Amino acid sequence: MPSSQPAADRPALAGDVGAALEAFTEHLRYERGRSPHTVRAYRSDLTDLLRGLAGLADLDLDHLRRRLAATHDAGAGRATVARRTAAARTFCAWAVRTGRIAADPAARLGSPRAAAELPEIPAVGEATAVLDAAISGATEDDPEALRDLVVLELLYGTGIRVAELCGLDLGRVDEPGRTLRVRGKGDRERTVVFGVPAGRALRRWLERGRPVLAQPSSPPALLLGVRGGRLDPRVARTVVHRAMRAVPGVTDVGPHGLRHAAATHLLEGGADLRYVQELLGHATLSTTQLYTHVTVDRLKVVHDQAHPRA
Repeated sequence: MPSSQPAADRPALAGDVGAALEAFTEHLRYERGRSPHTVRAYRSDLTDLLRGLAGLADLDLDHLRRRLAATHDAGAGRATVARRTAAARTFCAWAVRTGRIAADPAARLGSPRAAAELPEIPAVGEATAVLDAAISGATEDDPEALRDLVVLELLYGTGIRVAELCGLDLGRVDEPGRTLRVRGKGDRERTVVFGVPAGRALRRWLERGRPVLAQPSSPPALLLGVRGGRLDPRVARTVVHRAMRAVPGVTDVGPHGLRHAAATHLLEGGADLRYVQELLGHATLSTTQLYTHVTVDRLKVVHDQAHPRA
């Protein structure tokens, strides 16, 4: 995942390194047509990887290995290290093509295989307890609480990603039809459905909460921050963590855990795997099939506890 340290607080990249990173992000944005979210992720990863260089001429295999090792030592998972390795390869190949460096230092860079594992997820009762607590706290005179309830209801009710939720504009919400048009990874667009409880939370937010936070300069975003701007994904993540920690006995698995819970609970309820794939925006069915292992494991637990010949 991108560094949690705000970009403004990170040391500036020295010499021609910063200029090269700016040119690379422009290349991603305008020549390759990457989404703003993807460009931000590349910039964040590469800022950390290129830190400490006096100039691009100093970029070598040893430097990349040291920076990736530091990423691992800081507690990042294999998926994060693998993604940063891929970012380094893409940047270095571009730098060679554009004549900024003579040789590609990432050509011999190994990449850890990301583990096909899912994080711990809350049970249905635990997820319900978190939402019930949020409903109790969402009073009509508290616009932030009304917004936070929408964050929780839509993340769990649809399984969309935090960045996708915060990127939603009002025009992409069909409230009567209870659907959202979501733009996901690779700029792929999909339609997701939300249930009645999320619909109730959304109506209260649109009627009582959003008008209070909205300013004349506010964007057409569905969710707004306290100053009227588009809700920052970091704030949305904090909302989820805070809500989970507030309920005794519930493990704080964060927003991605809530997304995994949505998928798992749908499959446990009998949803078709293809439907869950479409809902989550997975490009391949194999990614969605990871959730079937979770549901099989749970079936085994239930069987062992309940069947007389288990």
